[in-house]
Amino acid sequence: MRGRNWRSGFILLVLLAGSVITLFPIYMGVLNSFKTDGELLNDVLAAPASFQFSNYAAAIDKINFWRSLGNTAVIAAVGLLGIILFSSMAGYKLSRTPGRLSRFLFSLFILSMLIPFHSTMITLTKITRELHVQGSILGLGLIYIGLGVSFAIFLYHGFVKSIPRDLDEAAVMDGCGDFRLFFVVIFPLLLPITATNAILNLLWMWNDFLLPLLMLTDSDSYTLLLSTNMLFGQYGNNDWSGILASLVMAMLPVIIFYLLLQKYILNGIADGAVKG
Repeated sequence: MRGRNWRSGFILLVLLAGSVITLFPIYMGVLNSFKTDGELLNDVLAAPASFQFSNYAAAIDKINFWRSLGNTAVIAAVGLLGIILFSSMAGYKLSRTPGRLSRFLFSLFILSMLIPFHSTMITLTKITRELHVQGSILGLGLIYIGLGVSFAIFLYHGFVKSIPRDLDEAAVMDGCGDFRLFFVVIFPLLLPITATNAILNLLWMWNDFLLPLLMLTDSDSYTLLLSTNMLFGQYGNNDWSGILASLVMAMLPVIIFYLLLQKYILNGIADGAVKG
């Protein structure tokens, strides 16, 4: 019992340390977003003399927050809908259709996950320019679909194996076609892994900086992070209070989305990966 208590205490300390390391940068960002630039540069750890809520109003105006938020939401919505729709159908079909072709196609999706984005970004930029989708927020959403389906198919493929085939056979006997079988019978059962895919991909697309920087050429189509980047000036002349306020506002929507779906994440990842 004493050894077990020591192990439990050690694990608790490690978890507390990990929590502090994770939450401390967020705490500093929120704290310093209420300071003046002078207070921030003088002592980043000190509490603000008075909370400058005007930093948020100024940041909303400087980065055209609502337009940037709308652009980011449209890109994320297009990407999420495409990833969930195509990946769920592909994962179900590959899981329910044994054979060499299915194994080969599934292996291709898995192998594509091993290719780093930086090795393909130049080619991707040239292709989007030739297809005239560079600079389009809808085009960027389509690119996210292509980049995100592999991992989503991997999770769906494993999760579908936990659903009894008897449901498929019973639905077919009742007269369900392929699409009705999937969307009416199977897809509602995929809610845990769908929520997992949604939050993981939203975190990726919402916080991505490099791909929007490569694809979006007009400031009117900038995402939140690209608009915030405009507050960084040359020669260290940075608007730190505006930058931190913008980043705090940018992370609030995705945190709310995560809190709404977080109860599904652990179960979804475990069922999708282990059973796959």
